[in-house]
Amino acid sequence: MTETPSPSSPRAREVLWTGRDTRGFDLAQMALSVHEEATVPETVDRVLDFARAAVDCGHAAVVFVHARRRLEIVASTDPAIAALIEKQVEVHAGPILSMVNGCDCVLVTDTETDARWPAWASTAAAVGFRSMMGVRLYASERTMGTLNMYDARPHQFSDADVQTAHVLARHAAIALSRVQDSENFSRAIDSRKLIGQAQGILMERYALDQDRAFEVLRRYSQDSNVKLRDVAQMIVDTRRRSHPCT
Repeated sequence: MTETPSPSSPRAREVLWTGRDTRGFDLAQMALSVHEEATVPETVDRVLDFARAAVDCGHAAVVFVHARRRLEIVASTDPAIAALIEKQVEVHAGPILSMVNGCDCVLVTDTETDARWPAWASTAAAVGFRSMMGVRLYASERTMGTLNMYDARPHQFSDADVQTAHVLARHAAIALSRVQDSENFSRAIDSRKLIGQAQGILMERYALDQDRAFEVLRRYSQDSNVKLRDVAQMIVDTRRRSHPCT
């Protein structure tokens, strides 16, 4: 009779990373780990580590999509991936753009024979990537970006890998959304404090009340096409330079 290893044993850990039929526990551990990270870079780095191990790929990247379909490489394990993003932006076609436009998953079995995006595929083959798999990162209905995996071997990714990638991407999107909301909230609080400091400086310097001081800040922001927070920062910085001991 074959002995079943303890989940915490070294043998069990090896099976978790290499066995196709035991990924459930592996992904559970991944989910707990990803949700523990406190910042976007930490979360993304952890996602890339798990992605490379869970689907046995050479490299991985997380790409965010911003307004007007602008793509940003948040993190990658190979600088050559940047060339693939640039090529897609240049020719307005490629697997990441397909996912950004609503496709949940893209699988490229061999970049030397794939005919869907010839410019992108030839670039990928030239930098040494023969296989590619990508899944969409989304929270609620909002597409955040994509999780992309690459390998030098053709036909590297299986249907099981696709399912694993979807589970990983879902947890990653939830974790990233939570971290982004937390960071945005912190920035909003910091901005309110900064604007309050600038208002206080204007009130003291020009004998203004609170509403009038805010109106001065707002009008300068609009007239100069500068964010309100940046206007407040300039006023606070000017005060500090004028009064270095304060």
